Amino acid sequence: MNKMFIATASLMLLGIGGQAAEATDTGATNATPAITTSQSDGHSGDRFGAGLILGEPTGASLKYWLNDTMALDGAIGWSFHRETDLHLHSDVLWHKFDLFSVPEGRLPLYFGVGARVKFRNHGDDQVGIRVPVGVSYIFDKAPVDIFLELASIIDFTPSIRGGFTAGIGARFWF
Repeated sequence: MNKMFIATASLMLLGIGGQAAEATDTGATNATPAITTSQSDGHSGDRFGAGLILGEPTGASLKYWLNDTMALDGAIGWSFHRETDLHLHSDVLWHKFDLFSVPEGRLPLYFGVGARVKFRNHGDDQVGIRVPVGVSYIFDKAPVDIFLELASIIDFTPSIRGGFTAGIGARFWF
């Protein structure tokens, strides 16, 4: 039963990401990613970022910009909470760039919705939804961002329960 639920939730999440990418691709052919650095240093159009996240989970962080304000992100890593080995999550994120003014770079607030799976050593695997909120500092002159996020969690298996996760990280943009 749990394996069937995990497989269904994973396929559903991949479908949501695919639909979001398709809607973005057909709706805006000239969309530019939100991660762009100074034209003078030769970096522009960086849509895919990869880096590290520390916290819950601790591991690899990935992000792909669909357009100027919408992105897909995910993490794969280790969870150290309640005998857990592997933690996976993926989210659709929306960014607000005009809330915080900084002298250099950009500091968007982001929020979204996604799914997560925790594979546990000595117990039932957990599958649920997550609602992340965070900030990301995007440097002007380097293809790098740093982020801090907090996500509320509602797990549906093995029982319904809530919680929070938090992480800090950095990504390099390609």
